[in-house]
Amino acid sequence: MLERPPGDLRLVSCHLGAGASLCAIADGRSVDTTMGFTPLEGLVMATRSGNVDPGLLLWLLEHTGMTEGELASALEHDSGLKGLAGSGDMRVVLARAGDGDAASTLALEVWEHRLRGLIAGMAAALGGVDALVFTGGIGERSAPIRARAARGLGFLGVAINAERNQTGDGDRELTADGAMTRTLVIQAREDLEIARQTRTVLASG
Repeated sequence: MLERPPGDLRLVSCHLGAGASLCAIADGRSVDTTMGFTPLEGLVMATRSGNVDPGLLLWLLEHTGMTEGELASALEHDSGLKGLAGSGDMRVVLARAGDGDAASTLALEVWEHRLRGLIAGMAAALGGVDALVFTGGIGERSAPIRARAARGLGFLGVAINAERNQTGDGDRELTADGAMTRTLVIQAREDLEIARQTRTVLASG
């Protein structure tokens, strides 16, 4: 789509869904990701916390009587958008925020702030960015989220065309005329990647 060889591209991939992560890709290879020892690290997600100060976890264990299992469950299943807004469904959070619900508005602002900050971190790992890619359930289907994210990324040369953002389906480009950084929507093809890796493993045996 970009008409450039993979070896000449710096990409930031934003896989946004119930689970969410970013990946910095240089020369066709991952060089950084928001995930850590577990998928809990990084972005605010539907029910996962994302980045949390380790001191908070120690404080909760010491002062609330939570067990390690209860804390693990809370971070995995009752945090993120669900913890902030009462729902882990981004469609519900957007609708409630549009109706003026304070908790949902705060949840959106926290979610976007973390997203923009970590995209900037991925760009720093790459020494710049040639294209920003949205994928995953939210990344592919939520025009309001893409628009809100792009509004905070102008310093990276990101700008999207409002009409292109609102229309179309499948793989497509959203870049506004004159923008330095290209912006794409790419359908997640996890099943294809699983098949490719399975074939590689079988062929090596």
